[in-house]
Amino acid sequence: MSLESSPLPCSILLLAGGRGQRMGGQDKGLLEWQGQPLIAHLQRLARPLTDDLIISCNRNHECYAPYADQLVSDDNLDFPGPLAGIRAGLLAARHERLLILPCDVPQIDERLLADLRGTAQRNPQLPVMVRQGEFWEPLLCIIPTRLKAQVEQAWQAGERSPRKILLQLGGVALQCPANDPRLANLNTPELLHPRAGVSE
Repeated sequence: MSLESSPLPCSILLLAGGRGQRMGGQDKGLLEWQGQPLIAHLQRLARPLTDDLIISCNRNHECYAPYADQLVSDDNLDFPGPLAGIRAGLLAARHERLLILPCDVPQIDERLLADLRGTAQRNPQLPVMVRQGEFWEPLLCIIPTRLKAQVEQAWQAGERSPRKILLQLGGVALQCPANDPRLANLNTPELLHPRAGVSE
């Protein structure tokens, strides 16, 4: 779907600012999957849908810059979690809505993003989150940027859970099946390369 036919103009934020603890401290967005960095898979999916593609990263900025229109970083250096990247993305976004994707779900597809944007279009004042079976996926969401003050207020009050904040703001679900393969989270070496170390 081209930008011109997009039903809902969004800025898009790709989250790649984590510590990568489950990856031994490696920069997860730059790890390869199927021959390309994880960030490249998400960028290829997101690029046709926006003229404002933002990447949240806290290191290797020169590696991420070719994939984005803007880079943002956390405002402190202790890797305080994904909500810090979301805050930075909400401040930088040029559109009225910010679609957020983590870098370690490279199997999401155009259909899921179209469904997410369609749900947001039907609920223009509220955040929309993917819900997989019984579990919320708060890092796959769309947030109206007008809610950035409320997000900031919750942050300043000490809240660090995107799920809690988005639900407090009236979050709406895009329901997906439990174990939806598109939502596979490749956040460990074993998941990223399932045959690594397996002898023939």
